[in-house]
Amino acid sequence: MTFSLAAVDRNTGALGMIITSSSPAVASRCLNIRPGLGAAASQNVTDPRLSGSLLDRLAAGDNPRVAMDTVVAEHALRDYRQLTVVDSAGRSAAFSGAGALGRHHHVEGDGVVAAGNMLAGPATITELVRGYESSTAREFEQRLLDGLAAALAAGGEEGPVYAAGLLVYREVDWPETTLRVDWSDNPYAALTELWRVWKPQRDDYVRRALDPAAAPSFGVPGDL
Repeated sequence: MTFSLAAVDRNTGALGMIITSSSPAVASRCLNIRPGLGAAASQNVTDPRLSGSLLDRLAAGDNPRVAMDTVVAEHALRDYRQLTVVDSAGRSAAFSGAGALGRHHHVEGDGVVAAGNMLAGPATITELVRGYESSTAREFEQRLLDGLAAALAAGGEEGPVYAAGLLVYREVDWPETTLRVDWSDNPYAALTELWRVWKPQRDDYVRRALDPAAAPSFGVPGDL
């Protein structure tokens, strides 16, 4: 019921993830990034604890393949899970359990990993990666959105999707972009519109945190 992509931006070191699903509020359950370390997703029949376990293994010194193999081996319900992880060096690993729903597929790449279930076909995931990697957009967030657009054009899920999310950590230890569409008939369009609104203000909100005296005002009543 879900497909996602996690990546490290080779130009900036930023970590980012994008996801869409037929299930509501998918980004709240499935996406997990620790700045400077890596990004991980738990999906299919989701157990949000597993993405944290993968990141714990990275923090302990495991590479993504060892982290994945360890977490999967220790998890008795592994057949229900689909997991991905990429570290800040760009190494990646994925796992699709025997009970992954419908047509399912995953791709491990250099600096990118993607997986999905209940797919129209495996091209959804290969196009998700291709669309991201071939995008010439300047902004990392836009390249992630371009990947999602390509995946949807390739068939997407077997049925309609209703939720989507975009999460990016860049230069600070909080998410500079965290956008969610928890329920919509067209979550890609809604997510794209959120990015359009957020993009020109993103860096200013970081400045507000780091140097309030130099931060711009957006003219909102009571705004500082």
